[in-house]
Amino acid sequence: MKAYDVLVVGAGIVGSAVARECALLGWRVGVIGGGKLAGSATAAGMGHLVVMDDSPAQLALTAYSRSLWHQLAPNLPKSAEYDRCGTIWVAADEEELAEARAKCQVYVEHGIEARILSAAELAQAEPNLRTGLAGGLLVSADGVLYPPASAAYFLNEAKHLGAELFPSRAISAASGEVRLADDTVLTADRIVLAVGTDCELLPTLPIQGRKGHLVITDRYPGFVRHQLVELGYLKSAHKTTGDSVAFNVQPRPTGQLLIGSSRQYGSTSSEIAPEILSRMLERAIAYMPGIEKLSSIRAWTGFRAATPDKLPLIGRATGLSDDPTLWLAAGFEGLGITNAPGAARLLVAAMADQAAAIDATPYLPVRMSPQAKEAYA
Repeated sequence: MKAYDVLVVGAGIVGSAVARECALLGWRVGVIGGGKLAGSATAAGMGHLVVMDDSPAQLALTAYSRSLWHQLAPNLPKSAEYDRCGTIWVAADEEELAEARAKCQVYVEHGIEARILSAAELAQAEPNLRTGLAGGLLVSADGVLYPPASAAYFLNEAKHLGAELFPSRAISAASGEVRLADDTVLTADRIVLAVGTDCELLPTLPIQGRKGHLVITDRYPGFVRHQLVELGYLKSAHKTTGDSVAFNVQPRPTGQLLIGSSRQYGSTSSEIAPEILSRMLERAIAYMPGIEKLSSIRAWTGFRAATPDKLPLIGRATGLSDDPTLWLAAGFEGLGITNAPGAARLLVAAMADQAAAIDATPYLPVRMSPQAKEAYA
């Protein structure tokens, strides 16, 4: 039986970032990978590093996390494909342009560099967009990266600092003990569940999988220069029922285009849904007609791990479990890639009883307890 200061269950980008932060403190760290590393939500994700402002708490965490990615950028391996290409939120009409202006004001008030693009400036920035669009919002410090390689960077850093990796699957995690499928038993003062949509280890986790589709094309350098997202995407992301698609295209440093996005609710199958995929591509072509002539290489699906209030669970599992050894870093939905370094910092600060860089209260799991829900009903 091996003893550790911290056991991290999950070796996706969030779990790997947590392992690295713990190892940087000199703690004895064990990471339970459960098969292919970074092979679930991390592998399926788009890799968009973006500041989002759906709520003050979301804005605080994404802005903080993006700043940490900027600090990490010089040390990331070439395989991470980090590119500070910026995001353009595309406004189709004057109503959406007004929404872009309001969004811009929020960003600027919080120190996020952003500016409105006129219709002519948008066309100059992205010539392959259709004509007649009203303009857009440029957030120049956003970026993109390749999530599996970035997760591998975190994990390799943790291992270099002494963390041990266990590729077997965890079948139980409670009371300071993690039992693996190969009968290995590990113990620790703290167990961190960074498990995505896999909630079997703690059935009370209020997490729902939201299925999405992505398509990657052949190489077309310069076809897209920024991460492009329609402002209508925000309406799609806010929905909690029904299926939806939105224009969301990312330029990869390889010259390829990554095309999204879709949301399906209630689907547990990883199979591609032809009708959803067709709708998603039609939406992309409606904004960038030239996409219709591009060759796609592969399409795939993944599941976003979503909480009811669209904020992650970061902290001790109080309210969802009476086990004082359990901690959570889960429920990031589509922002796990962006928020990985920030979430890791917040969680480890809490575990080490240190001051955090931002207020961690909005992300504490206790808010999901039945008592808390009743108090705020």
